[in-house]
Amino acid sequence: MKNIYTWKAVPAKRNLTVADLQASKGKKIFTQVTANNEEEALAAGVAGIDMIICNAHNVEAVRRGNNELFLTAALGLPDYPTKSDVINGAFKALALGADAIMTARSMSVVSMLANEDIPVMGHLGLVPRKSTWTGGLRAIGKTSEEAFELYNKFKKLEEAGAFAVEAEVITCQVMQEISKKTSLITVSLGSGRGGDVMYLFMQDICGEQPTAPRHARAFANLWKLKQQIEEDRITALKNFRQASLDGNFPSDAESTSIGSEEFEKFLTMIK
Repeated sequence: MKNIYTWKAVPAKRNLTVADLQASKGKKIFTQVTANNEEEALAAGVAGIDMIICNAHNVEAVRRGNNELFLTAALGLPDYPTKSDVINGAFKALALGADAIMTARSMSVVSMLANEDIPVMGHLGLVPRKSTWTGGLRAIGKTSEEAFELYNKFKKLEEAGAFAVEAEVITCQVMQEISKKTSLITVSLGSGRGGDVMYLFMQDICGEQPTAPRHARAFANLWKLKQQIEEDRITALKNFRQASLDGNFPSDAESTSIGSEEFEKFLTMIK
């Protein structure tokens, strides 16, 4: 555990620093998951996950759940439309306890943040919100030309000053080769084992949806548990209603009573 100061000059401990990640590139695999509330952050820490990422709006809640894991705050594209919004949002997230900022914005925005010594994670490969440019949701790097274009984007992101990149749904062979040739910490989301960090959404890992993306694997079935909870909730409500109408609720065990002598006095009082 490393001793650090947060961006708000508060002493804190972290399991990892940017320097640790850079020194471990190509030597060790790390894990990252999403965590957007206190409970998810707590679970990630107990499970031994190395890194967590959350929406920038959720940093404060996430830090209540875990104050030691390396945390990246993602600045959603529509939420921070101007450069001023981006820089203000980044510093707010860092002040609340984030260690790095993730953005899918332009190289000039990455440079703006990096010039302030902010650790920046870019986003390359399939960027779902920009998928109209790639003809929809699909793997990136299926042809040599597209793979080379992607490689050049990685180099530009390096030059812009990023320290890491979320590499989403890139063909695994291309991801592996690019990761060898970039100084960026490659965070693989659906891009095979060639990255430095293996990354999945917590909802997909825990099976919180009826189906998962092709690149994900459910290691539990919380969807089934949630469905059972909803079924049990409805059954309980129906049973409560019926018992009330039938005169079975409340019973003597669920009611309180007054002593007979005191009750008789009461009846006399209200005559």
